[in-house]
Amino acid sequence: MSTFKRIILEMGTGNDLYGEDYTKAAKRAVQDAIHHSSLTLFKSLEIDPSVMQIELNIAAQEPDKVDLEEVAKELPYGQVYPKAVHGGLNIHDEVTNRTSVIVNAGIIVRLPM
Repeated sequence: MSTFKRIILEMGTGNDLYGEDYTKAAKRAVQDAIHHSSLTLFKSLEIDPSVMQIELNIAAQEPDKVDLEEVAKELPYGQVYPKAVHGGLNIHDEVTNRTSVIVNAGIIVRLPM
């Protein structure tokens, strides 16, 4: 019987400079995280990528404004378990009265081993 072991941690940052769209910023953070790596281990070890368990952690100043279902679609394989927590950063511009939204993503991947 195999147990799932944590084998990958990727981190990314995304933003929405003008629309205050937390979901858009979160999707960009996920894309940033997954584009930092090329995971050849799946082919090399003949592992089906659909067996991955993916813990998707999103940090935003207003986590309730993140559509986690939409953000999870950015991950092409595996069983995704998303959650949003308080974090990230908002930067307000008094001149334009706009707030730039910055969101962080932490992606933990587990495989049966």
